[in-house]
Amino acid sequence: MAHKSYAKSIDLPPEQFFRNLKNAKRFAIDIGGSLAKVSYSSDWQRRAPVVYDEPDSEGPIYNVSEKEETMVRLHFVKFETKYIESCLDFILANLIDSKEFIRDKIIKVTGGGAYKYKDLITRKLGVQVDKEDEIECLICGCNFLLKNIPDEAFVYQRHGNPDYSFQGVDQDVFPYLLVNIGSGVSLVKVESDNKFERIGGTSTGGGTFWGLGCLLTQAKSFDELLELAEAGDHRSVDMLVKDIYGGDYSNLGLQADVIASSFGKATRLDGESFRKEDIVRSLLFCISNDIGQIAYLQARLHKLTKIYFGGYFIRGHPLTMHTIAFAINYWSKGEIQALFLRHEGYLGAVGAFLKGAEEEDAEKYSWGENMAGSSGLASPKSSFTEINHQDPGFFAHGFDMLEIDRLDRPVMACPLLLDPSSYVPDTVDLMHDKDAREYWLKCFADSVDKTVALAIKSQSEEEDVEERAKKFKDKYLAKILTLSTNPCAYGSLTVRSLLDTSSQCLAEFNFPDPYSQQKQQENETALKQLPAHLTLLDSQSGKDLHLSIAKGLLAGNVFDWGAQEVRKLLEAGNFSFMDAQEKLQDRPWLIDDFDSWYKRMEQEPRYQCAAIFCDNSGADIILGVIPFARHLLSMGTQVILCANSRPTLNDVTYSELVFLVKRVADLCPQIKAAQDQGRLVVRESGQGSPCLDLRFIDEALRTEMLERGADLIILEGMGRAVHTNLHAAFACDALKVAVLKNRWLANRLGGDMFSVMFKFERSRHVISPEVT
Repeated sequence: MAHKSYAKSIDLPPEQFFRNLKNAKRFAIDIGGSLAKVSYSSDWQRRAPVVYDEPDSEGPIYNVSEKEETMVRLHFVKFETKYIESCLDFILANLIDSKEFIRDKIIKVTGGGAYKYKDLITRKLGVQVDKEDEIECLICGCNFLLKNIPDEAFVYQRHGNPDYSFQGVDQDVFPYLLVNIGSGVSLVKVESDNKFERIGGTSTGGGTFWGLGCLLTQAKSFDELLELAEAGDHRSVDMLVKDIYGGDYSNLGLQADVIASSFGKATRLDGESFRKEDIVRSLLFCISNDIGQIAYLQARLHKLTKIYFGGYFIRGHPLTMHTIAFAINYWSKGEIQALFLRHEGYLGAVGAFLKGAEEEDAEKYSWGENMAGSSGLASPKSSFTEINHQDPGFFAHGFDMLEIDRLDRPVMACPLLLDPSSYVPDTVDLMHDKDAREYWLKCFADSVDKTVALAIKSQSEEEDVEERAKKFKDKYLAKILTLSTNPCAYGSLTVRSLLDTSSQCLAEFNFPDPYSQQKQQENETALKQLPAHLTLLDSQSGKDLHLSIAKGLLAGNVFDWGAQEVRKLLEAGNFSFMDAQEKLQDRPWLIDDFDSWYKRMEQEPRYQCAAIFCDNSGADIILGVIPFARHLLSMGTQVILCANSRPTLNDVTYSELVFLVKRVADLCPQIKAAQDQGRLVVRESGQGSPCLDLRFIDEALRTEMLERGADLIILEGMGRAVHTNLHAAFACDALKVAVLKNRWLANRLGGDMFSVMFKFERSRHVISPEVT
C-alpha cells in the first residue's frame, strides 16, 4: 500500500528525481515531521578535454582528446516524510550494486525522525544508523552554504524591485544568530564552526500556525494555509492602532496601521463571521511578528548584527519572509536586516552529510553550485499554487533539488583586491536593470542555435550527439524562460551568471569544449604570424613601441567567438590581425589612459610582478598578450600568465597555454630565457568562465602572487574587464583593457562597435560611478 501511494505521489523518472543514484557513494538523511531530505554523493562521469604535446614539429601545436573525468557531486532532494518507506525501497532498487553499497556502511541521520525511523532504515537498507544532533547539523550546513555558495543569503523586500537582494559571499561569516523555525523555534548564537549555543526559543512556531490554522479553518495542509493567507486581509480580524486612537499614536511613534491586538476584533463578533482567509493571515502575522521580536531582542542582547532565518515555516514563502523582515526592521529601527537562505531547507541534510564524510572536508576542497541541476527560488509574484510549476527544476509535489560540485583545487579571494569584503564582480545587475535584462536574455536565447551547431560539430562522430545537443538547448532555454519572469530565481542575475549557466549546461550533456577545434586552428595560424610581428615591434622604441604593444593587445581581443557581431566576421573568413587593428577606434579612445600608463612605465621604477588574466585563444593570446608580456619581461618585470582552469567559449585554458608558451619559446629567445629563469610562468586561475570572479581564484595562484610581490594586475577582454571588474578596486596598479564588440553594450557605455577601453588605475584608485 505504501509503495502504491508513493508511486502516485512522486511519479518521476529516476534521472529527474534521484540523479545519478546508481553511482551513489554515501547517504545522509534529515527527517522532519513533514519533509525528509536525502543527501548523497556520487561519482559523476563527464568528458574533459586532455591536451598533450605533439612531437612532430610540422604538425599541430598540441593535440586534444577527451577522457572520462570523475567528479564528486553532492545531491540533495526533498520529499514528504510520509513516503519515506517507499523512498528507501526506491533508493535500494536503483543502486547499481545494493549489496556492495550496504556492506559495513553507516548512514548519518538527523532530525526528529532519526529516532522514529531508525529501525525502518536499518531494516530496509541493512545499514547502521548514527543519529546526529539536529542543531549541530543545522549549524554545520549553514556555515558550509554561506562559505561556498554565492548569493546563498538574501534580504527580502515584498513589492521591491527586485524583491530579493543577494548578499554575495560572506568573507566573515561569524558571529550570527540562526533562527530555525520548525514546529517550535530555536535561536542559536554561532561564533565559529565549533562554537555555538542555543540561547533561546519559543514553542510558538510553525506547528502553532499549522495546528491553530487547521482548528480555525478546517484546512488540511500547511500549504493550504499559506494559500489562504495570501488571499486574506488581516485588518478585518486584527485590531489596529487606528481602531483604538482613530489614527497614529504619535507620542509613542505608532503608525495607524500597526497591529495593536492580534485577533482583537474577534471580541466584537455581534453575530459577525470572519473569512477563513483573513483569520489565517492574521495568525501568520501574529506568529511571525512574535518570532521577529524575540529574534531581535536576542540579537541585541548578544550584540549580533546578522540574523539568518530558516526552517520549514519559511520555505521561501513571500508573505512569511515579509512579515519577519518587517518585524526585524521595525524593532531594530532599520539597524538589522532579516537574512534568508536560498537553500534553507537543506541545512540539516548538508550538515549530516558532512559529519559522515571526512574526506569531503570543506577545508580540503572548494565547492560550487551546479546550476544545471539545481532548482530556483519560486517567484514572489506567483501565487503559492503556481510555485511548484513555474520552474522545470522545481518538481510537482514540492520536489526541488540542490546539487553541488567539488572543484579539483581550492579557491580563495584574490590578494590584490583592495577590500575583498566589499568586492562585487559584476558591472551591471540585471535584476535591477530591466532594459539590460531583456536585451541580454534575448541575446543569449538567440545564440543557443549557434552553440548547438558548434557542439554537434565538435562531436559529429557520436551517435547521440544531436539528442544531447537538443537536451542542452531545452534546459538552457528553460532557465532563460524562468529568469524572464523571475530574475531572482538562481541568485544574482548578471551576464556572468548567464554565461556560466550555459557552460554548466553544456558540460551536463558532455560537451566540455565545443570550441576545441576552432581554437587549435586559430592558434596554429597566429603562431605562424608571430615571428614577423615580433620583428616589427623590435624595430620600434619609446612611445611608439608602447602604443604598438597596446594596440596589438587590443586587436587580439577582437577575436572573440562569444561576441555575435564579431562571429559574423570570423565566419565569413579571411579576417586577419591587420583587419582587427584597422577596426579599432581611433584615439582618443572611449576610455583612454594610455598616456598615464606610458608615463608610469617610463618614469617610475619597474613593476616587480604582473599578473595577466588572459582571454581568447589564437591571435588574442599569441599576437596580443605574449608580445605585451615579453615587453614587461624586457623591463625586468616578472609575469604570471593566468588562464582558465576549465574550457569555456574560445578562451585559452591553462593546459593549452602551457604548450603554447613552450612553442613560443622555441621561436623567441627572450620568452625562452624568461621561462628557463622562472620569470615567466603559466598558472591556472581556478575559473571556468568567460568572466572573472576574483572571489574564487586558485589557491596556488594566490600564493604565487604574494610570494612574487605582484604589483600590477592586467585584466584583458570584455568578460574580465567590462562585464566584470570594471569598477573593481585593487591594492596595486590595474590595467583594464578591452574592445567593445557588442553594439548595444558599446552604446550603453557611450561608444560604438570596436570602441576601446584602456583603463589604467593606480593603487587605491577612487572607483568611478557605476554604469547606469
